[in-house]
Amino acid sequence: MTAHALMLSSSRQGDEAYLEHARPHILAHLGDIRDLLFVPYAAVTGTYDEYVNKVAEALPDCNVTGLHTMEDPVAAINNAKANGQSIVVGGGNTFHLLSTLYAGALMVPMKHAIADATPYIGWSAGSNICGQSIRTTNDMPIIEPPSFEALSIVPFQLNPHYTDFIPEGHNGETRDQRLIEFTSLNPDVPVVAIREGTALKLTDNKLTLVGDKDGFIFSAHDKKRIAPNTDLTELLQSEV
Repeated sequence: MTAHALMLSSSRQGDEAYLEHARPHILAHLGDIRDLLFVPYAAVTGTYDEYVNKVAEALPDCNVTGLHTMEDPVAAINNAKANGQSIVVGGGNTFHLLSTLYAGALMVPMKHAIADATPYIGWSAGSNICGQSIRTTNDMPIIEPPSFEALSIVPFQLNPHYTDFIPEGHNGETRDQRLIEFTSLNPDVPVVAIREGTALKLTDNKLTLVGDKDGFIFSAHDKKRIAPNTDLTELLQSEV
């Protein structure tokens, strides 16, 4: 089987309501599925219950169950497909998310479940962990996971919330400079940068940039624009 994953850049676009722009993409990706096994571990300042309620309010068509409420989270992940559930991972702090997944011995079960075509949806941090590692997240490393290695649903790096906007008077490194630092040291590992309001959709071994904004592929010292709805399947071979 193959992965069926939707990797959203963000939960919001501009001043829209929470998950407003993402809801049509989410429902289309789910097909007939309406039961979501939600992973809230990227939350830090709010509670997991609050996070689940927030997602449930934004997706009234769906039944949202927090993974943290399950007596055996590993079994819940293993049985998600049989139970007619999609695994959904929300945004927040990527380091906290990954650290908690490792602490709960959930990384391998999640990899196996996704490889077995359990539908997967993530946004922000939930998309960051879809790449080879979280080394191109925008988040502050507030906690140290045992490894930066992520789910490797796709064989490259992701950079959600991508922007090339430079505020007047800003003297720090730009997003582009940070990403080029990564690709300079890792020239064989591309980074796909996706703007808010867009997503990467992987299904039937086909990868597509969805949304109405362009994205970019960073590799070595190069930056290449990708137009909306571009077929990016060649990236599944880790080559650009």
